[in-house]
Amino acid sequence: MSDCGCGPTEAETKEQRRALWIALILNGIMFVVEATTGIIAQSTGLIADGLDMLTDASAYAIALAAIGRSANFKAKAATLSGSLLMLVGIGVLADVVRRAIVGSTPEGSWMIAVALVALLVNIIVLRLLSKQRRDEVHIRAAWIFTRADIVANSAVIASGVAVLLTSIGYFDLFVGAAIGLYVVKEALEILRDAKKARLESKLG
Repeated sequence: MSDCGCGPTEAETKEQRRALWIALILNGIMFVVEATTGIIAQSTGLIADGLDMLTDASAYAIALAAIGRSANFKAKAATLSGSLLMLVGIGVLADVVRRAIVGSTPEGSWMIAVALVALLVNIIVLRLLSKQRRDEVHIRAAWIFTRADIVANSAVIASGVAVLLTSIGYFDLFVGAAIGLYVVKEALEILRDAKKARLESKLG
């Protein structure tokens, strides 16, 4: 932030854009990879993680649009991001219920391999965004998205190992449900931050 505390400098804004563009591209690619592999491997965890990546990409696009705009606009952008994440969480939980009823046999090796790649991508993105998040609510929202992804990736890897060792598909459903609940929690955090930022912008 600039010394006056009134907002990011031009250099910081440029760095924000760079970080968000990298995050957007990487997450867009990983959405395609994880969603496709999740369908092939019949893994709720991978599909959930892939959808989370898509929502992340949307959040990064929203954050890009918010750069250089008013504090109120950034708060609204964060609210939109949080709402999208909430929808993903609910959708994941619904898919868990559907697969529990219909039944599925996930491929543990595919789950582990793809989730490891996704984890590496998200660690890179988190490091980029950690340098930029500061007090900017829209950047913080993007950072929270990525933090949630790392937890989800780790859970999918653990689930893949469990499925590979035991051939019990319910591990995948359990992880899918856990990801869904965690995503909802993160969405609520973003929405709380956005609400606080809106109030501060009105008072300011």
